[in-house]
Amino acid sequence: MTEEQAAQTVDEEPTEGESPAEGNVETDENTPDEETPDEDVLGPEDTSLIARVAIADEGLAADVEDRLAAIESERQELDDEVDDLEAKLRRNRADFQNYKKRAKKRQKQLKKRATEDLVDRLIDVRENLQRAVEAEHDDVESLREGVELTLRELDRVFEDENVARIRPEEGDDVDPQRHEVMLRVESDHPEDTIADVYQPGYEMGDKVLQAAQVTVSDGNGDEA
Repeated sequence: MTEEQAAQTVDEEPTEGESPAEGNVETDENTPDEETPDEDVLGPEDTSLIARVAIADEGLAADVEDRLAAIESERQELDDEVDDLEAKLRRNRADFQNYKKRAKKRQKQLKKRATEDLVDRLIDVRENLQRAVEAEHDDVESLREGVELTLRELDRVFEDENVARIRPEEGDDVDPQRHEVMLRVESDHPEDTIADVYQPGYEMGDKVLQAAQVTVSDGNGDEA
């Protein structure tokens, strides 16, 4: 590099404190400054909208409160109704239990009264038999008549109590509910039918008090 070129290079270097592009920057005085809109400033339309929203919110809140109050009132009514029904149910249960106790007591009383009445009537029969036994009889036929009279009296007691004799006919089929088979015997009757009645049974209404004791044909007898 020549001395002339070196001197030119020194002249072109910026002095201390001077920005390299300071001399070349031009300020545009016509460029407007950046403006920031004022967000806090609201127009009449915005204010009106906010007011309407506030009123709507208040109305909605009031409706919700009214609805909640109505629901609470309805819930309370339902709770009261449930309490009332539960109280009625408890009373009905208590009444039913009392009814069962009264019915059971009444049944015992009726049974006791019926038993007492039956025993009272049987006492008369027993006393008649006792008199017949204790009486002096020279005539056996007279004694028989007294016993038969007492027997008829006893039959009337049974009839009044709806007690009937179970006395099947020979040759009838065996009814396990009403007949008790004592043994199988030779008989002219068909096999497994009643050959003879050893002792009659008794029934009261539909209830068998004592099954009739019978013998059953084995089917090996001579046919008539």
